Amino acid sequence: MLVTLIKGDGIGPEVAEAMKKVLKKAGSKVVFEEVNAGETVFKQEGTYIPDYVYKSIEKNKIAIKGPITTPIGHGFRSINVELRKKYDLYANIRPIKAPGPLDLKYDNVDFTIFRENTEDLYAGIEEKISDDEYHSIKIITRKKSERIIKAAFEYAINNKRKKVSVVTKANIMKLTDGLFLECARKISKDYPQIEFEEILVDNCAMQMVKNPSQFDVLVTENLYGDILSDLGAGLVGGLGLMPGVNKGDNISIYESIHGSAPDIANKDLANPTAMILTACLMLDDIGEIEISQKIRKAIYKSLSFKENYTRDLGGENSTSNFTEKIIENLGA
Repeated sequence: MLVTLIKGDGIGPEVAEAMKKVLKKAGSKVVFEEVNAGETVFKQEGTYIPDYVYKSIEKNKIAIKGPITTPIGHGFRSINVELRKKYDLYANIRPIKAPGPLDLKYDNVDFTIFRENTEDLYAGIEEKISDDEYHSIKIITRKKSERIIKAAFEYAINNKRKKVSVVTKANIMKLTDGLFLECARKISKDYPQIEFEEILVDNCAMQMVKNPSQFDVLVTENLYGDILSDLGAGLVGGLGLMPGVNKGDNISIYESIHGSAPDIANKDLANPTAMILTACLMLDDIGEIEISQKIRKAIYKSLSFKENYTRDLGGENSTSNFTEKIIENLGA
């Protein structure tokens, strides 16, 4: 299986190398076609996403990428957003579950966020009215709302989940969020075996902090999903542990939640767990399920001892040493 690998910027190359080592030791048959995009490439080639990156993604249909620095004041609003829009990767899927027995306030968090990935305020449509007034335009369409909501319900069926919660602010944004909610109400009737819940985004945030175990599958719009998935990550150890994937009908790009963290780049300090778990999502989807489960068990065992924690978890371990610990536990 040939997969496009975009290492990215900042800590991206470090965590990508860690991921490659673990997959190789675990016995994965994935072969990586390495390309790159982002700030480093821009400095060398004058473009953030070279044509060969697009060609590789379009050929292989599956890509995994490290974090990419978003340029400030020029270039793309976000390279991640650009790729999602170009390939219509409408489903951003983020499982929220602790990957090990960490010292957390909650020990029973296990839900998945389905975030619509192509419209809403994230479409980046803005206009200047005057020097003192600017507008950002929120776009919600029936077609794109229906397909992300259906994807969430199908995921619930296929993964034996019991409830889907639709998250909106439809009491205030009665047209845009009202349309998203209307679509969810209609589609939920096709899945009578799945409990359907409506919840406002502000209440959802509070409930996630009070009692996150009440949630199973959440489906929401682009901006709400971005915020809630970071909140969810905070419940289970932080961004350095959380995987994700952007899926369309024909192409999938796997990427973890965290950013490029340039302040710790090239210092052997980054936590590679999110990148490795993101690769596990990919392995699940391509049929290497036994290998992905083996890797998850090795991560779990590695996180069972505080001396293995990287700095983001309150420890002192390095990227390379933690990676070697995971590899060691693959055979345990």
